[in-house]
Parts: sequence; C-alpha cells; structure tokens
Amino acid sequence: MKKITIDPITRLEGHGKIEIFLNDEGNCERACLQIPELRGFEKFSEGRPAEEMPRITTMICGVCPTAHHMASTKALDDLWQVEPTPTAKKIREIMYNAFQAEDHILHFFFLGGPDFVVGPQAPAPERNILGVIAKAGMETGGKVIEMRKRLRNVLRIIGGKPVMPTCGLPGGVSKAISEEERKTIIEAGEYAVDFCKVALGLFDDIVLKNKDYVDLITGDIYKHRTYYMGLVDENNKVNFYDGLIRVVDPNGKEFAKFKIQQYLDHIREHVEPWTYVRFSYLKNVGWKGFVDGEESGVFRVAPLARLNVSDGMATPLAQEAYEKMYEVLGGKPVHSTLAFHWARLVEALYASERVLELARDPELTSPDIVNLPTATPKEGIGVVEAPRGTLIHHYQTDERGILTKVNLIVATQNNSAAINMSVEKAAKSLIKNGEVSDGILNMIEMAFRAYDPCHACATHSLPGRMPLEVNVYDSKGNSVRTLKRNE
Repeated sequence: MKKITIDPITRLEGHGKIEIFLNDEGNCERACLQIPELRGFEKFSEGRPAEEMPRITTMICGVCPTAHHMASTKALDDLWQVEPTPTAKKIREIMYNAFQAEDHILHFFFLGGPDFVVGPQAPAPERNILGVIAKAGMETGGKVIEMRKRLRNVLRIIGGKPVMPTCGLPGGVSKAISEEERKTIIEAGEYAVDFCKVALGLFDDIVLKNKDYVDLITGDIYKHRTYYMGLVDENNKVNFYDGLIRVVDPNGKEFAKFKIQQYLDHIREHVEPWTYVRFSYLKNVGWKGFVDGEESGVFRVAPLARLNVSDGMATPLAQEAYEKMYEVLGGKPVHSTLAFHWARLVEALYASERVLELARDPELTSPDIVNLPTATPKEGIGVVEAPRGTLIHHYQTDERGILTKVNLIVATQNNSAAINMSVEKAAKSLIKNGEVSDGILNMIEMAFRAYDPCHACATHSLPGRMPLEVNVYDSKGNSVRTLKRNE
C-alpha cells in the first residue's frame, strides 16, 4: 500500500496534513485530514474569573478573534442573566457584521478564490492573491485592500484595535459611539456594499460563465447529502449575531429548532484517536461514521449551510443574490461543497448591508451602553455564527464567577466530519491508476478549503487529555503495532 502525504496543507488557518492511501491498483483506498496540533484553551481557562474570557478567547485565533469575543460576551450575558441595552446590542452587531464581511472577502480573494479565479490546475506559484490580482485587475486588488481597511477600522472604533478587539461586557459594551464615528461607519458600510456587488459580479464573470467551473461545482466529486445547521431570526432569515438554531435534513425539511441553552439536547461530540479535532454530530440521529445521508448524524455549518437552513436574507440586495444562487444551482437545499464560496459572497453582501442599516440608526450614539449584572453566576452559554459556522461557548462557574468548566464547540469542529468525507471523496474520485499530479492534489485540498476551516480554533481533545495513537503498517497495509499515549 502506497501513502501520499500533503503536508502542510495550504491556504487555511491552522495546521494540518492529508494522508492518502493507495491500493495495489493505484486507486485511493482511504484518505483523511489529520490535525496534529492541540490548543488547550478550555482547560487552562479553568480557575480564571469568567469576565476575563472575552479577552482571553480572542487569542485562540488571529483570523476570527471577533467571533470568539462575541460568543464569549454573550455567554457572560447568560451567565449573569443580564440583557444588553438596545444600543449596546446594535454596537455589538455592527462590529460583528463588519468582521463577518471583511473575513469572507479575505477568504474568497486570498484563500479559496485562487482555485477559481486563477484555476485549480494552474501552477502553484500563481494560486494566490497575486494570481487573482493578475487576472482580476489591479483595480479590484486595490478595492479588496480598501474594503478590508475600512471595515477593520470599524473594529478599531468599537473594539480598540482591528485584531483581537475587546469591547464586550456582561450586559453591554465598554465604549459609546460618537456621531463622527457613526459617519465613518456609514461610509465604510457604503463602500463594503458596493465592493460586494463587484465581487459577486467577478464571480459571475469568471466562475459562472466558465462551463468547466460550473460542472465542477455541480458535479458529484464535491457533493454530500447532509443535515445543515445555522442561526435564524424570527422570520427564519439568516442572522449572524442572534436567534434560534435551526437544523434541516438533507431534503431541506426542518429537523430541529432550539434555543442555544438546549444545544446539549441536539449536539454531541465524537472523538477519533488520530486527530485532535472532535467531530460534532446530531444526537437524535447518532454517530454512524463518516457517511452522509438521512441516517447519518453528520451535519454542516458555515455559509452554504446557513443559506440552506434559512428562508432567505434579511436585506434586499443579499436576497436578490440568494435567489439567483438557488435558481442557478437548481433549488434548495444545495449539497455542492464548492457552492460554499458563492454563499460566502452572498453573506458578505448581507453583512455589509446590515452594517449600513445599523449605522444609520441614530440610537447608535446613545450613551446607554450597559446594564449592570446583579445575579449570582452559575452557568452561561453564548452562540454566534462565525464565518466558519455555528460557534458555541459554554461556561460553568462557582458563586464567585470563577470558571470550573469550559466547553467550546467551534465552527470548524461542526464541519470536521464532513471535511474528512469531502477530502476522501475527492481523493477517490480524482486519483486513478496511481496518477497523481500537483493539480490533482490541489483539487483534493479544494475539498477542505471550501469550508474555510480554522484548525487553530478547532483543535480540542477530551478535557485534560492529549490522546495520541500511532499505528504501524506493513507493506500490505496490515497493522503490525500500535503505540498509545493516553495522557
């Protein structure tokens, strides 16, 4: 049995490698995405005051610190049973949507987009942002930079700095917005909306008008029939900041809808000995392994999942883009993994529109930005939709607010089973008779890249443990020895 290793895998957050095992005919027998790193945030947070968590958890990941900050802040709201003021909620949501739009554009143009804009079989040195600019034009490249600059300035205004911002308090935020700052945020929102329309136009011109790309998106190589999960508002529209968690089955029928405090009734975590990523699954279906279909508890999160579970977008331009996507791809739900890229641009437009909508509300400059908590803390759970999917923070404390237990169900962890399935299916579909090119290996990487995974965030083991198992195989693929470290 021959083994092919892609190490490191590229254009993602965190570290990982893909192991591909070929049989005697040179075809893929097995493939998996293995994450060898471990982050111990859950364990070393124990013993700390809970109010430190919004600051600490931003350091889990430098790409999506705002998601962890906001989920943590909302967990503190729940822990102390205090509602943020209306103004505080608007400030939080502006910050969060600015982050969401900026992060989606980052992924499309820097990480995922090169596979389409430049081409999946293009030479490796060209599959990057420079290759994208060369094909899309310097003007587009300049607009990418300007949009990210403006939206990151919104994060700076609200959270003090664009990377690892901090503003959340139990019941509110730490800083009010001035009228001058509100005008700056409005201008940033206007620019972002205009640029997202340009980005969707670019996707239309380069991807949708290329039959080979459309066939790749809609074909079987990158397709899985799974359940989907995401937050929705009271009208079942996509919402990144708040709402109920909705799950639909592979046919698009509602399977569950629940408050975040009920998540343990619906979500469980499976552990494999060969990776530090846990695998989320639906409790009421069960873990059936790395398979898809209605009998499998595997579900997916992130942009395409959110659009699949929703009844539409809450802003007009994004709703038009949403309708076009489903019209072109044949209706809901869409199971094509590469369609995550298109859904990501639809969501970037929605987030930009939402920033503009909230910034135009004069209540944004009210000084009423915090409700002080008075309850005795015990347990708190917070949820947001990170760019990479549903993110849950769950804290338990003593009566002084000192953490006794922390659980983080990170977005990529919710996708981790599907990511492994996607990598293996792509490898089995593309590798034939031992013929493996650089382009084929990149197309296998495209299977995980569509999810925009963040393995810096998602690497967790069972609390307090670092299990490691090494399996030794002979040339025929037979296991000859297993080495284990349980602690």
